Amino acid sequence: MNVLYVNHTATVSGGERSLLLLLGALPGEVLPLVATPHGPLAAAVGALGVPVTPIVGTAGSLRLHPLHTPRAVAELSLAALQLRRAAARHRAGVVHANSIRAGIVLALARPAAARVVHVRDCLPPGALASATMRLIASTATTVIANSHYTARSVRAAAPGARVEVIYNAVDLRRFDPARIDRAEARARVAAVAGEGVERRVLLGVVGQITPWKGQDTAIEVLRLLVEEGVDAQLLLVGSAKFVASATRFDNHAFLGRMRERVVEVGLVDRVTWLGEREDVPELMRAMDVLLAPSHEEPFGRTLVEAMALGVPVLATNVGGPTEIIEDGREGHLLAPRDPAAWAAAVRQLAQEPERAAEMGRAGRIRAQSAFGVERHEAAVLGAYRRALGEAAPNGEPA
Repeated sequence: MNVLYVNHTATVSGGERSLLLLLGALPGEVLPLVATPHGPLAAAVGALGVPVTPIVGTAGSLRLHPLHTPRAVAELSLAALQLRRAAARHRAGVVHANSIRAGIVLALARPAAARVVHVRDCLPPGALASATMRLIASTATTVIANSHYTARSVRAAAPGARVEVIYNAVDLRRFDPARIDRAEARARVAAVAGEGVERRVLLGVVGQITPWKGQDTAIEVLRLLVEEGVDAQLLLVGSAKFVASATRFDNHAFLGRMRERVVEVGLVDRVTWLGEREDVPELMRAMDVLLAPSHEEPFGRTLVEAMALGVPVLATNVGGPTEIIEDGREGHLLAPRDPAAWAAAVRQLAQEPERAAEMGRAGRIRAQSAFGVERHEAAVLGAYRRALGEAAPNGEPA
């Protein structure tokens, strides 16, 4: 089975980490080729021994703009031409687009192959977003959604879409609590954040710096806890990755506002900005609670990673997290933008360490049972086989 994988950006974020895990787990019957722009993702794919063919990337958002929209259309059109040629050279039986933008490229290219589009995000409401999803659904053999929440958003815009839900995977060997000594992990954080941190209630948010991820809510949670006498520290792991002028949010400005807020409320010594890190498992292992205060979350990869490490989680109740955790078992589901409720949940876990440990153990069991790489790889290959059976000889959906 020759499979061409398509990614619209060279930046490595959640969707790209899922792709890398899948590539590393593919059986010998699959011959992969990855089409992506030059950059970190291409380097990571090459390190796996998987060949790469370059395509033009795009950072265009799904908002009409007199300058950015024509540029994005040109980039997408050129990438589509490159994709079509790569699919022909590779004799691809399946082309797997790893994102919505990659799905647009695939829809424009229409190679003679089964076409699988992985939808990992829920587009903001709007005519252009709906038209985009209809275009993808009408030209794809199969749409893979990373949660039932995401699948519902696809079907809302394109009722006739052929959608399968396949949850993202995590590397359970890398995120294994038996592999990482918690005391050493706490000491590592203390070396960065300052003395005494290892004795504090250690909270963390892991993810790209962007408004919808809710790092500003986490800062307000910390403020409330400190005002109530809780000795707490917040780790913010991640950076403002997507900063092109055409992107949906001004992530640099958001980061600047958060830094100003931390100074304003006197939390400079209690907020540690860690940026991009390769030691995420060790940092998570040090945490007492992982926060995922997103305004909405299509899936919630960091939740599963923390659960795999036995760390209790607090997550938004909007989106995929409701499918990952059961409220009160592996953690708690809370409304976004409500710092008081989140602070109360943290305080309760800090006061009941045995209950927090029980949640951690339940999280590890849940991660092992539902989010392993082998399970994910088998589900994706099953989707390929069904797509191959449903594609017409010319590559169009049957």
